[in-house]
Amino acid sequence: MLPWARSHAALPTPVHLAGDTFRFFFSSRDADKRSHVGWADVEICETPRVHEVAQMPVLAPGPDGAFDDSGVGIGSVVVTEDGVSLYYMGWNLGIRSPWRNAIGLARSSSPNGTFTRYSPGPILDRSPEDPYTLSYPHVLLFGPDDWRMWYGSNVAPAVGNADMQHVIKQARSADGIDWTRDGKTVIGFANEAEYALARPSVAKIGDNLLMCFACRGATYRIGAAISRDGGLSWKRYDAEMGLGVSEGGWDSEMTCYPALFWHKARLWLAHNGNGYGATGFGLAVWEGSLPL
Repeated sequence: MLPWARSHAALPTPVHLAGDTFRFFFSSRDADKRSHVGWADVEICETPRVHEVAQMPVLAPGPDGAFDDSGVGIGSVVVTEDGVSLYYMGWNLGIRSPWRNAIGLARSSSPNGTFTRYSPGPILDRSPEDPYTLSYPHVLLFGPDDWRMWYGSNVAPAVGNADMQHVIKQARSADGIDWTRDGKTVIGFANEAEYALARPSVAKIGDNLLMCFACRGATYRIGAAISRDGGLSWKRYDAEMGLGVSEGGWDSEMTCYPALFWHKARLWLAHNGNGYGATGFGLAVWEGSLPL
């Protein structure tokens, strides 16, 4: 058993390497329940196979006193000609509130390279637009100067799940480092039972955008929304495109932490199941026409 990966393979984040092989970055917990980021190389086909697993993490918790000293949870990875940008949520344990989250950035020359933090501090932290906490970012590059991020944010102070009000917001950047945000909610709750939406993942489908995310009420499920105006407005499509639980097995209690990706003109979804990734991650593939 690897000391940095005693449990969990949470927040699967795919990066295409070559052919049918994708590298799935994910977060695992050590004996102190601090999350690290590692990877597994998976062949994507009708019967996916794991070829190799990292023996060392590519990103570990920061030093004591840093914003990410209690754990790092991967959000998304962007590959450009200039290298690889890994966006993640880092957190500290709190006293009156159990945690404080912020968004960090680590970079590498390639998926096989060494990842180095862009800075000791976060690139997005609490602010007038996000006064309480931030969570897992998803970043897409729409053009050389058009980076977009979707992330989770509390809209009310919270000390536990009972009073959490966690929605999805958006930020924009010209370089992937300095971000502008207006604090507006882009995905809100579908009903009174929901109190947290987290870990958005966005895929381009023609001129439209599809987002999947974890939505939490009585338990976690994967919800979905579609934007037909470039991300300005979204409509929920949970019933048509969300992912519920299985009748038995590793995702019979919950589905959460989705990641959309395309491979050979098919839309795939990596996701976690029971225990927020304690049972590992799996894959689903969309069959049929998309409701666009």
